[in-house]
Amino acid sequence: MIAPGSLDWPVVGWREWVSFPEFGITTIKAKMDTGARTSAIHAKHIQTFQDRGTPMVQFTVHPIQRSTREPVSVTAEVMDTRKIRSSSGHAKRRPVVVAELELAGQRWPIELTLANRSLMGFRLLLGRQALKGRFLIDAGRSFLMSPKQ
Repeated sequence: MIAPGSLDWPVVGWREWVSFPEFGITTIKAKMDTGARTSAIHAKHIQTFQDRGTPMVQFTVHPIQRSTREPVSVTAEVMDTRKIRSSSGHAKRRPVVVAELELAGQRWPIELTLANRSLMGFRLLLGRQALKGRFLIDAGRSFLMSPKQ
């Protein structure tokens, strides 16, 4: 993490290509969403279960926008369940998992809520908590830290 107040923070665009190596997701387009506290990933077929007393979730991610090709099946520990209010004002309880995000040559764990984002413009939103203390965001530019796919 970069020191608070540093002017040497890397600059990312309002959208970037990122990955979740431990989930097997090599590329997914993310929108930097400073209006959201928590990050959210598009998840389908969300099934919660217990494994030796540990809450778990299995879900499918379709990392390619507007496509159901190349689905990735993920199993992860549920760290929490939170009531999240969508941009339309509706609140719903969502499972929260922790995943290691890779962006701009950096890797760090972030919290992700699981949601069906099939009607939304992006499969992944990176909220303030995931970005805090790591990057500045240039709202007028895209893919500054990742080549366009």
